[in-house]
Amino acid sequence: MRKTFRYRLYPTKAQAEALTGQLREACTMYNAALQERRDAWRIAKKSIGYQDQANQLKEIRAEGFTGLANYSCCQQVLRRLDKAFQAFFRRLKTGDTPGFPRFKPHQRFDSIDFTNGDGCRLQKNGKLRVQGVGHIKVKLHRPLEGVTKMIAVKRDAGKWYACFSVEVEPKPLAPSATTVGIDVGLESFAVLSDDTVVNNPRHYKHAQAALRIAQRRVARRKKGGKGRKKAVAVLQGAHAHVKNQRLDFQHKLANDLVQRFGVIAIEELNIKGLAGGMLAKSVHDAGWSGFFQKLAYKAESAGRSLVKVDPRGTSQRCSRCGGEVRKELKDRWHECHACGLSVSRDFNSAVEILRLGLSLVSLTWPVTVCVGTEAVCLS
Repeated sequence: MRKTFRYRLYPTKAQAEALTGQLREACTMYNAALQERRDAWRIAKKSIGYQDQANQLKEIRAEGFTGLANYSCCQQVLRRLDKAFQAFFRRLKTGDTPGFPRFKPHQRFDSIDFTNGDGCRLQKNGKLRVQGVGHIKVKLHRPLEGVTKMIAVKRDAGKWYACFSVEVEPKPLAPSATTVGIDVGLESFAVLSDDTVVNNPRHYKHAQAALRIAQRRVARRKKGGKGRKKAVAVLQGAHAHVKNQRLDFQHKLANDLVQRFGVIAIEELNIKGLAGGMLAKSVHDAGWSGFFQKLAYKAESAGRSLVKVDPRGTSQRCSRCGGEVRKELKDRWHECHACGLSVSRDFNSAVEILRLGLSLVSLTWPVTVCVGTEAVCLS
């Protein structure tokens, strides 16, 4: 399976300038390749693909029209553009209204990719050698595992990182008979079927005051001035801090769940639709999609079963008798008049999600530490 390791780079001032120059050259090539595709279709009604453009690279480099030092790096830039067009046409076929691939400003072109060993390699002395830049100091805060396939050098909020894409063998954990259902929400981030409540950290909401001040500072600076660049760097750092907090929370929670449970049931939510409504800011702040992605690949690596169930009706059914108990969004308590079950709405949903998940993996309903006996349907 594929895994990514990200390490902080500490380039010297000259190396940082060289890396910035490489990003500018990659951005220039990306925009030139995009212009060639647009002109070919507008003038000759001809569609140009990756292979057509890649065949021109030797001639372009021989004539000195690009400052990128590595050939495979040039190929990766063209592949990035080709992926943008493939995604555009794929969304068109599904009936969406995607935007046509656009030209990129060099300030927002923040990464270049290398094939491992071809222009970029981690040396035995712990430094990263980048062709045209030199040997850059790397903070290896954890050992690099697996076989490295690709290396991306990335600029993020004024800092530099190396992202190693590696192939690793899964490391299955010891088998576990415990099961859990997870109901995600906004009042609390998640409620488990053992009645464990995971509080919603609301990282963005807590950082809004600092972000507002940083944004105001940017708005008051003159465009193109040094002061504005400094203010933008402060704003980028504030947003990066929120992102890192969210990633840290999601990784730790997903890892804890995978370590504890053998079968994990979640809802297959339409998060994109939820993020377009009146609760859009809170949904984006919670970051359910990123959490589910991390939970999925960690479960796969550990040999756990992750089951996605249909979310329709999970909050409107009684987890004990299966009867319908209609509730509005503001109703946070589940009261079933048929069987007398009285529990929180989210806990009832989590138990119902677990029941549906177990039915999909053809398991019997166990009374474990994850499922309270009062929530088990007794026939």
